[in-house]
Amino acid sequence: MAESEIANIRAVLLSKPRPVGWEQRRQRLDEVGSIWPVADDVELRTVDCGNVAGEWSFSPGADTTRVLLYFHGGGFCSGSILSHRRLVTEAGRAAGISTLAIDYRLAPENPFPAAHDDAMSAWRYLRQQGIDAGNIVVGGDSAGGNLTITLINALRRANEESPACAWLISPWTDLSMSGTTLQSKDQIDPIIHRGYLDELADAVAPASLDRRSPFLSPLFSNLTGFPPTLIQVGSAETCSQTRHVSRRRPR
Repeated sequence: MAESEIANIRAVLLSKPRPVGWEQRRQRLDEVGSIWPVADDVELRTVDCGNVAGEWSFSPGADTTRVLLYFHGGGFCSGSILSHRRLVTEAGRAAGISTLAIDYRLAPENPFPAAHDDAMSAWRYLRQQGIDAGNIVVGGDSAGGNLTITLINALRRANEESPACAWLISPWTDLSMSGTTLQSKDQIDPIIHRGYLDELADAVAPASLDRRSPFLSPLFSNLTGFPPTLIQVGSAETCSQTRHVSRRRPR
């Protein structure tokens, strides 16, 4: 992405005061996502994925036997199909495949493991539709990246087939916030700061939970044998967890 485009995005993010409260944060993320609406030639179709809301998208000529299963970001507390619709649909267009975006349950109304359970339900739905595991890409950003990794790890623990590959955009892999860049990058990240992450972690993972558990923070999981994975992260991000994941790069 060109520096001018990054500057424009920063300007949008900083143009209004940071929202306060869960509903305002959710509205703000949907508002930002709506700045770039879905293309006119994309077909959208709502679907019930085992009591989890989902949305199919099909760009012209998309291979309907291959699917990108996508989990949106938002720190487990915000984000939606709407906020990430253009990202997901254009990723499907670029890959020439269909996409399935998931509206998993959000915290604090639905703390751990609600979102993780919904991710598995979405996977089960796809497999029940006759989609081969090897024809599925699982991806997500932020909390969605966490759901991607933990879903695949759950399948591996159960000795079930894994997806063909994974796509992670700035995945939130460590809810214990052990990364040093939470401090070193604090002045240059326009969005994510320690206090905000602490609030999100408290919402999704009550104090009684071990936030270093690999079921919640996949940074601490064994990734040996993990499927091929593309990890994308910005150099100005406070969350260094992606750096640690990349050091354990799957073979």
